[in-house]
Amino acid sequence: MRLRPESLTANAWAVKAGVSRTIWADIRRHGNPSRRTLQRLLAAADSSLAEFEALRVDSPATVHAGASPAQVSDIARPWRQAPLPPLPVLDTRPGGEWGEAGSEIELISIRTDHVTDRLVCPAGLAADPDAYAVTVIGDSMWPRYRPGKRVAVSPAAPIGIGDDVLVILGPDGKGGQRALLKEIVRRTAASMQLRQFNPDTIFAVATDQIEAIHKVAGELF
Repeated sequence: MRLRPESLTANAWAVKAGVSRTIWADIRRHGNPSRRTLQRLLAAADSSLAEFEALRVDSPATVHAGASPAQVSDIARPWRQAPLPPLPVLDTRPGGEWGEAGSEIELISIRTDHVTDRLVCPAGLAADPDAYAVTVIGDSMWPRYRPGKRVAVSPAAPIGIGDDVLVILGPDGKGGQRALLKEIVRRTAASMQLRQFNPDTIFAVATDQIEAIHKVAGELF
């Protein structure tokens, strides 16, 4: 509710987002909404998953347990901090396939020295001066990420099972870095198991092939 547009009631916000007006009652009864519903609500409020996570983890206005929906919605918004430095969008291109020919595991190529745009930086990335954004290339992570969408990436954020990550594999020989945008399934000292959604495939990458792992903080709107 702290992200609710000031010009909208809670019901009007749900209508603008294209979700059911019963969403607030559903959340009170069943807990967190689906990721897709949350993304729709945040998009309608000109916000993002990254900003939502920052408010959820480190909120300056604490909501006390037992507060009614009316009390939650009436919490005063805090003063906004000074704008953060813009988030650079790195040049992102198709990188071919990882592994054997015909594997259908999409690679991307990231030009770290070529910034194509600069976006408003989500508050959740304030502590990571090296954060950046990339454009989703291909449909290997559909329906989680639509081709052409931009996602925020944080090299400093901790990583766990179930997180979406950019696994940096090293130079592509064309001035860029080969990378895999996937979900972490399992991690051992010898390898990392990753998943892509389209086609639904789980595969392993040896640890000695990985140069870096950066967490995908969320989709930018």
